Amino acid sequence: MITLALSKGRIFDETLPLLKAAGIEVLEDPEKSRKLILATSNPQVRVVLVRASDVPTYVEHGGADLGVTGKDTLIEHGGQGLYQPLDLNISRCRVSVAVRADFDYASAVRQGSRLKVATKYTHIAREFFASKGVHVDLIKLYGSMELAPLTGLADAIVDLVSTGNTLKANHLVEVERIMDISARLVVNQASLKLKQTAIRPLINAFAQAIEQGSLA
Repeated sequence: MITLALSKGRIFDETLPLLKAAGIEVLEDPEKSRKLILATSNPQVRVVLVRASDVPTYVEHGGADLGVTGKDTLIEHGGQGLYQPLDLNISRCRVSVAVRADFDYASAVRQGSRLKVATKYTHIAREFFASKGVHVDLIKLYGSMELAPLTGLADAIVDLVSTGNTLKANHLVEVERIMDISARLVVNQASLKLKQTAIRPLINAFAQAIEQGSLA
C-alpha cells in the first residue's frame, strides 16, 4: 500500500490531474466526506488528508510514503530526511513583505528602525531580514495575518501572496517579494528503497505530466 499525504484545498485540487496522468483517481470528494483516508481507483494507493504544515512530518516519519507540499512549508520544516524529486509547478504564489498603505517601509529600513514583523514563516523571514541587515522582532501568528498591521500588533507581515486581492481589501501593500513558491513532491527515503517498484512509476508519471503541461 502506498500512502500519499495531501492537504485540502488548492494543493489537493491541483494534484488531481497529476494523479489522473498516473492512472489514479481519488474516489471521494474531501469537501463532501468526513473521511481523512480516501481510497483511489488503484487499490494499492490511498490518500490521507492532513494539515498543510504537517505533510512533511507525516512523510519524514513514515505516516505517508509521499506527499505534496509547498516550498514554504518545506523551508520552515527543514526538509530533513525527505527526498524531493520534483517541483510540481502547481499552487504557485510568492512569499512577500506587506505593510499598511500609509507606512513608509523604505524609510524605516533606510533609517535602521527595528521592525515588528508578524508571520508564520519565521525561518524565511529571519533569513531574509538578516540578509538585508534589518533588525526585526518576529511575532508568530497562524492566521489572519493582515490584522496585525491594522491593529498595531506589527509594522509588517511576511505572508503568502497569490493575487494580492486580500492585501488590497485590507489596505495593505506588497513592498518586497522574498521568493516564488510552488508545490513539491516529497518522498520518505525508506519507502523509496522498500517500495521502489510502486513509487518510481508514480514519480515518473508525475514528471511526464509536468513536462507535457509545460510544453502545451
